[in-house]
Amino acid sequence: MTQIIPTTEPFFFQGGRTGVLLIHGFTGTPKEMRWMGEDLHKNGYTVLGMRLAGHATQPEDMIASRWTDWTASVEDGFNLLSNSVDRIFIAGLSMGGALSLLMSTRLNVAGVIAMSTPYQLPKDPRYPVWFIRLYGKFVKYAPKSKEAPGASWFDKTAYAQQTSYPQNPIASIAELKLLLSELQSALPKVNKPVLLIHSKNDKYVLPENMEMLYNGLTSASDKTKVYVTESGHVVTRDAERRRVFDLAQEFIRRVEQSA
Repeated sequence: MTQIIPTTEPFFFQGGRTGVLLIHGFTGTPKEMRWMGEDLHKNGYTVLGMRLAGHATQPEDMIASRWTDWTASVEDGFNLLSNSVDRIFIAGLSMGGALSLLMSTRLNVAGVIAMSTPYQLPKDPRYPVWFIRLYGKFVKYAPKSKEAPGASWFDKTAYAQQTSYPQNPIASIAELKLLLSELQSALPKVNKPVLLIHSKNDKYVLPENMEMLYNGLTSASDKTKVYVTESGHVVTRDAERRRVFDLAQEFIRRVEQSA
């Protein structure tokens, strides 16, 4: 029996000399990036949909992971993809977007696409990391939302196929908080082209996060922000995914033409 949940495996599609590294979100899996990857490959790009450490297996694996394990996963993915292409764009969803922005200050990427990306936790900075870690020793998991599962999705069929851990591991929330603190410090150092995409109907990571990220990108050579409306948080799989895919490819083409 394999450790990785069936249908959530990482994926690689060989295409042209421009590569796109796709990074899923907190508690998510490569599956939430696969439709985007297939669309990019259909249009000639080489794509790697990577798996973050502790994800797509069992929640206990995520609890054992640290935020630096997630950055190392991105570095691994970048190095693997670089063997097949001349330039790499990084595209991430939610925490994957935060990792994309952060790692663009450490890796030689051509540009960044950050979707549904948090700037800070919803209750930040009410609880310090040490308290979250201590609390996580006694209470392992917390609900993702007060809503019924899938309530904020526009495409209910797509939601039925979604795979992620059903709850948030509390110890991992402390790691996410540390990661976002690192991101906030790194934002002024991001000097690559950036596309931010967020849904106005995202109830999990509220839309004002995109405004804070945009304002923090003081050194980006090119920054664009776009709102969609017919989606919840997982814009790569919800009803307006076609527009998200088109926006991403228009951005990549524009950056390549201006290089």
